Amino acid sequence: MNLNFYTHLAPKHNNSSSIKIIGHIAALITIIMWGFSFISTKILLDFGMGPVEIYIYRFVIAYLLMLAIYHKRFKSHSWRDEVLFILCALCGSSLYFIAENTALEYTLASNVSLLTSLSPIFTAILTGMFFANEKPGRGMYIGSSIAFIGVACVIFNSSTNLEVHPFGDILSIFAAIGWAIYSLLIRRLSANYDVGFITRRIFFYGLITSLPFLILSPSLANPIDIFTNFIPLINLLFLAVGASMLGFLLWAFSVKEIGAITTGNYMYLQPVITMIASVIVLHDNLSVLGIIGCTLILAGLWLGEKLNQ
Repeated sequence: MNLNFYTHLAPKHNNSSSIKIIGHIAALITIIMWGFSFISTKILLDFGMGPVEIYIYRFVIAYLLMLAIYHKRFKSHSWRDEVLFILCALCGSSLYFIAENTALEYTLASNVSLLTSLSPIFTAILTGMFFANEKPGRGMYIGSSIAFIGVACVIFNSSTNLEVHPFGDILSIFAAIGWAIYSLLIRRLSANYDVGFITRRIFFYGLITSLPFLILSPSLANPIDIFTNFIPLINLLFLAVGASMLGFLLWAFSVKEIGAITTGNYMYLQPVITMIASVIVLHDNLSVLGIIGCTLILAGLWLGEKLNQ
């Protein structure tokens, strides 16, 4: 194994604290959008759109917008980098979102949320295994464990059922592992390309690799119904422009500036945002368990950063 490849994934030391603050803010904004994206996806699923269909629509719109903004460069430096772009597209785009959305059809939503929230832990484990310059400290593991307990509290805020559905649960775990791999690989690409080119390239390969799944989809919603109804249209545009285009740009920037592990830990906040959005939009109940979960997540994130300094 060529260790020179992995050394590129270690975060660059930047003496500018303001840039790192911006990196944290970018990660937080991204997680807020991704937290709300679960609500938008649920609305589109209730409208009759399939999981693959939602992915195709949102990323076609996102890719066309990226192409309009970042259209000067079309080639990467080498075929090896091109392979990395394809892997990033598979792990962090097409397979991730299709696996996550499909899992919702085979297992409980609480199971999917809990298992996909394992991605920061997988990121820390993979980093510790392969990257000598970015080994997570004991504080990171302690903080992650506390935050993960908080995630479980948030998820079971309105449900106390935990049933085992092997196919959906396995898909959720694969999605979490895929996102961890994506978070690490994006670091290598960020060393040689700007985030705009990276994001556009990943969207392109994500769409290409999702086409076989679209062919296998049973039935598709009528595009006229989607684009002439305000509710599905506004939610689809939010997923495309906010959660996809802006989200991936900001996430890639954060990984570049504050590292894969620190950025990945913001994923623990996602169920908190989703819970708050569910209360506001779907009028779900907020229990004491949910409040305890939010507190544990924030405490775990703070403790992990504090003990790792």
